[in-house]
Amino acid sequence: MGSHTHEVTDAIIDTLKRAGSALKAEGIRFALAGGCAAYARGAAPSLHDVDFALVEEDVPRALDTLRQAGFRTAKPPEDWLVKAFDEDDRLVDLIFRIEERPITPEMISRSHMINTAALSLPVLDATDLVITWIMPMSEHSCDYGSLLPQVRALREQVNWDRVAEVVSVSPYASTFLTLLDRLGVACPKPPAEDADIRWP
Repeated sequence: MGSHTHEVTDAIIDTLKRAGSALKAEGIRFALAGGCAAYARGAAPSLHDVDFALVEEDVPRALDTLRQAGFRTAKPPEDWLVKAFDEDDRLVDLIFRIEERPITPEMISRSHMINTAALSLPVLDATDLVITWIMPMSEHSCDYGSLLPQVRALREQVNWDRVAEVVSVSPYASTFLTLLDRLGVACPKPPAEDADIRWP
């Protein structure tokens, strides 16, 4: 990894720590999502922004918390997330809905406390994390190649039967699972603690 990539990764991790520690201190229900969550769960760093999943009713308080921590906040036209910007416009996405499915307290409660860059933060359950990645796939956004390394890194943490059940409504996500199965990535044995998972 080149020095510029190291600098970008270090900057994103710094933003992650600032935002995560502020939300945690206020007791806001949230969990790390996206590439940062994959990194926390053992995947190679591929960090471009910071994603947090949170319950929609907690969004105003989360935005206020980040503003007090020095972030600039914005509400984009999309109706499933809001944004905050750190120094140099490093982006934090606060996501409260995935493909018309709300982030629920139950989904947040399934997260695991993981030491991430010297800070213990709630990180989305690996099964939920994979679902959030592949459910939004469509004819306009269907980049299997970019997701494959991250999904492969989490393969043994994921309840693949549950993923298949949830994403069966999407031909794009289901086709990606077929690819994972052919590549030997989708492990048929679910992690014991995820046996009764429901999404969201």
